[in-house]
Amino acid sequence: MDNNQNLESGELSRKQQAIATVVYDAVQGCQGDTVALLALLRQLEQLHREIRDGVFQESLPVNRRQLYSLLKDIESEGGWPYIERMRLQAFLVNLPQEAPEENSHQILESDRSCG
Repeated sequence: MDNNQNLESGELSRKQQAIATVVYDAVQGCQGDTVALLALLRQLEQLHREIRDGVFQESLPVNRRQLYSLLKDIESEGGWPYIERMRLQAFLVNLPQEAPEENSHQILESDRSCG
C-alpha cells in the first residue's frame, strides 16, 4: 500500500468515526423517546439502502480477481453488512400482559407471516 492509499484509508477511517460519533450523539438525544429512536433507525436503514443500491452496486467487481479480493475482504473484515429488523414477537416481550390471550395469539401469528 503506498502513502496515498494510507492517507485515503486514514481519511475514510476519520470520516467513519465522525459518522459514528454523530449517530451516537443523536441516540443520546433521543434516549427514552421511542418514536425519535424509530425515526433514527429508519433514517439509517434508508441511508444503507441508498448506498447499497447506488454507488456500492456501481463499484462491484468486473473480473474474477477483483471479486476474489472483495470476497476475501468481506470474510476477513466481518461479513456482509446487514440491518436486521426487530421481530414483532421480540418487541411484544416488553409489553405488560394486559391484552386478552387470543389477541396476543393473533398478533404473533401475523408476525410469523411477515417473514
